[in-house]
Amino acid sequence: MITTANVKNGVNVDQLVETINHIQEQPELAKFEFRAKNNWIDGGHCVSSIKSFYGAGQEDTTREETFTMECSHPQVLLGADEAATPPEVLLHALSSCLTGAMVYHAAANGVDIEGAESSIQGNADLHGFLGLDPEVRMGFDGIKFKLRVKSDATAEQLENFAKFSPVFDMISNPTPISIEIVKQ
Repeated sequence: MITTANVKNGVNVDQLVETINHIQEQPELAKFEFRAKNNWIDGGHCVSSIKSFYGAGQEDTTREETFTMECSHPQVLLGADEAATPPEVLLHALSSCLTGAMVYHAAANGVDIEGAESSIQGNADLHGFLGLDPEVRMGFDGIKFKLRVKSDATAEQLENFAKFSPVFDMISNPTPISIEIVKQ
């Protein structure tokens, strides 16, 4: 007998339910450690490489390729415009995670998503970064995310699904960060 997977919104719902069941039975499987290495090239130009991570109780070995991402700055910010700025990469991560969380949770709840696209913007004032005004934040003073979704679900349901985003949580709530400088 040929069976087909229960796929909704591109998500294998049967596999998702199986994963949830495994984590309920063995809570330690939910612990993940994601990693990146970053190398400075010149000025504000850096490249990060990402391959290995720990999850589901073991070191992952499924990735054959190393992913790389570059960050730079536009000329107006003294860069050579080789890549997106770090704040733009953060906006990409946030919008991708909000959308992904919405899609996965919609699928788990039997909600169809026919289409989704978003726009996101973050506003910053360089007075903070340049140390010119201690009252001005160094980072974004706010982020606006607009998600256009084609679905029968209500906007409130879709927003609640999106808010399961880990990146949304990391940005919305203080995440402890330790910095260690090792002089060579």
